[in-house]
Amino acid sequence: MRLSEEEKTALKVKLIDLRARHRELDEAVGNLTDDGVFDQIQLQRLKKEKLQLKDEITEIESQLLPDIIA
Repeated sequence: MRLSEEEKTALKVKLIDLRARHRELDEAVGNLTDDGVFDQIQLQRLKKEKLQLKDEITEIESQLLPDIIA
C-alpha cells in the first residue's frame, strides 16, 4: 500500500509526538525510581505505556520505510 504525501506527513507528525511522549515516560520512570521508594504499580503502568508507544512507533516507522523487494 502506497501512502500519499499527506498520509506520510501525518504519520511523521504523529511519530514525533509519540517519540516525545516516550521520552517523557522514560524520564518519569527514571525520576520515580531515583527516589528509592516508589509505587510499583505506577512504575508498571508507566513501563507498559512505554512499551505500547514503542510498538506504535515501530509500526509507523515500518509504514514510512519504502518497500524492499527481496
